[in-house]
Amino acid sequence: MKNFLIIILLIMAFYLAIIQYRQNIIKMPYLRTDYHHWIDEDHDCQNTRQEVLISESLEPVDLDQKGCKVIGGKWYDPYTDRYFSDPFELDIDHFIPLKHAHLSGADKWSKAKKISFANDLKNPHTLIAVSKSANRSKSDKSITEWLPQNQEYHCQYIKNWLEVKQNWQLSVSDSEANFVKKELEKCND
Repeated sequence: MKNFLIIILLIMAFYLAIIQYRQNIIKMPYLRTDYHHWIDEDHDCQNTRQEVLISESLEPVDLDQKGCKVIGGKWYDPYTDRYFSDPFELDIDHFIPLKHAHLSGADKWSKAKKISFANDLKNPHTLIAVSKSANRSKSDKSITEWLPQNQEYHCQYIKNWLEVKQNWQLSVSDSEANFVKKELEKCND
């Protein structure tokens, strides 16, 4: 009888371990549409993209006739170390790519929190105006897979990456942690 109870307890422990393991690895599938972005949260006709362009311009922006879209200004892209005057040459980069955020814990967020993340204007590092080519080169890559071509910006990029992850309580994988540690050691030289 004693052996039978031990076997039952072992089987139960085994199944509990499987359930716990599966809960940790099973994620909701990534749907970019869950992270609806470029909303007009304050209802002033300027969506998130326009708000980022306005806030990051180094000079007063020019707006279209309705005052809703930015048609001119001056922006510095730290990814490429270049200046831009045409907003149509820029993308707004989600510093932590949406898919990467999803894989780092955002899959468990409510739809409202996902939208809030995708349109975060409170933290100046969550969204950043950069050249289209740099943003598309980065795509949904992790910090271990992509750093800006501007090497002078690497240390700041890594610090911003960690800050945004911390602000949104997103997980940092072991490979990210090892990479960041190694790269930050170079920053302190």
